[in-house]
Amino acid sequence: MTEPVPEVGVGPWDGDWPEGEQYDHELLRDGDRRNVVDRYRYWRLEAIVADLDLHRHGFHVGIENWQHDFNIGSIVRTANAFAAAEVHIVGRRRWNRRGAMVTDRYQHVRHHGSIADFAGWAAEQGLAVIGIDNVADSVPIETAVLPEACVLLFGQEGPGLSDEARQACERTLSIAQFGSTRSINAGAAAAIAMHSWIRQHARSDPGSAPAV
Repeated sequence: MTEPVPEVGVGPWDGDWPEGEQYDHELLRDGDRRNVVDRYRYWRLEAIVADLDLHRHGFHVGIENWQHDFNIGSIVRTANAFAAAEVHIVGRRRWNRRGAMVTDRYQHVRHHGSIADFAGWAAEQGLAVIGIDNVADSVPIETAVLPEACVLLFGQEGPGLSDEARQACERTLSIAQFGSTRSINAGAAAAIAMHSWIRQHARSDPGSAPAV
């Protein structure tokens, strides 16, 4: 016999309802089965986003989208977990949201039609564009100091960053590998790079910046 799958979240609020504009009356009544941290149980989506906006970090994430890479959704989910300022989709506007597991509702996502548009926006904002790719002139991320205000730019699964994207980067960082494969999954690489920024710049108490 298969064991029943435990329900995610919490049931209806037990007792007098809490006061506050952040609470959703339907969630209080019916229960909150969303995949959110306890801090945000029963909160309205808009209230969660507003609270996250008070704690987002100084790094952004950019993703080239020329081939509808299915990794984009997982990268958005990881960006949300690390409270990235924004995620930038460069190229095609449409992307596979399945891997995001609805975290794109809580994460700011901006579209740029081309690398030139994206690079121009980053320059206006004073953000250094840091490419993540295992290419000949890349520097190991393990020894690099990441700018606090930056965009970590990722390419497509397989080909990596386009030539135009690499030219737009201030520098390109690589992730050390020790096996036989040339590259690792783009979603995994993004998680490693984002956590490298977190280790260097984030607050020591993750409870002060809860992620959804």
